[in-house]
Amino acid sequence: MIFKDYYKILELKTNKVTMEQIKIAYREQAKKYHPDVNVENKFAEERFKDINEAYRVLSSSSSKRKYDRMWNTHIGNKRKKEEYEESKRNQGSLFSDFFNMFFGGTEQEVDTDNANQKNKKKTPIKGENIETSIKIPIVEAFYGMNKRISLRTVEGSMKTFNIKVPAGIRDNEKIRLIGQGKAGQNGGKSGDLFIKIEIEQDKKLQLKGYDLYTNLYLTPWEAALGTRVDVKGIDETSSVYIPEGIGSGEVLRIPSKGYKDGKGGRGDLIAEVKIMVPQEMTDKEKDLYQELKQISKFNPRRNLT
Repeated sequence: MIFKDYYKILELKTNKVTMEQIKIAYREQAKKYHPDVNVENKFAEERFKDINEAYRVLSSSSSKRKYDRMWNTHIGNKRKKEEYEESKRNQGSLFSDFFNMFFGGTEQEVDTDNANQKNKKKTPIKGENIETSIKIPIVEAFYGMNKRISLRTVEGSMKTFNIKVPAGIRDNEKIRLIGQGKAGQNGGKSGDLFIKIEIEQDKKLQLKGYDLYTNLYLTPWEAALGTRVDVKGIDETSSVYIPEGIGSGEVLRIPSKGYKDGKGGRGDLIAEVKIMVPQEMTDKEKDLYQELKQISKFNPRRNLT
């Protein structure tokens, strides 16, 4: 029968250790060589059996005293010079004959006990994270809000979540709900739920970076003569001066009236001029346009010929 150095198996340098030290050493080695994290590694599987065997003997005061007498005889001060020897086992045996010197019982009883212990010592595995997305209007993203959303869980049922959308959240930024993902295994924590926020562009406002873009519609005479008009932004209206002779497609930049930049500042509100021609006119309006046509020398196509 081959003597087995249980202290070396648990990577303890001496037998002068406390029960707490034995327990800590056992946990470290069991985690390292657990079959669930060393799939198809025969050596790890055999080593795991040795670790359990060593702990069963050394965790009992009476069996430890009995073993220590043998350990002093076989190892003593020469331990550092000796090599650890693997015990030879019969196929399917979980504990060696050497172990049975300390604990009686049939092989079936030992197998059952080890199986129960193995189930208890499975490594906790955290559940997978889940990611989904929701669309929110640009105004809600600007001001922030508390929102209730209903999502279908991995089991197929509907679940309602209360989420806080912070003011000035960026497009495609994610909100994390801890523990709302897939369930963990072996007592592991559940994964997290990540909700990606997609900001919907408004008909009147378009978000590009931190700047907001809007259209500024002018009549032909406003564009020609110049005027002052109100431009509505996301949270207030600004009065803007229109210089005479402004053309369609030109832009007016209104500083610090755009989207929040996350640093206490804001982007700009950019108004693009679009000159609109009336679709329906009175006879008087038509006469005035005819008169303007006769007296005006303006030709926008002059430089194209």
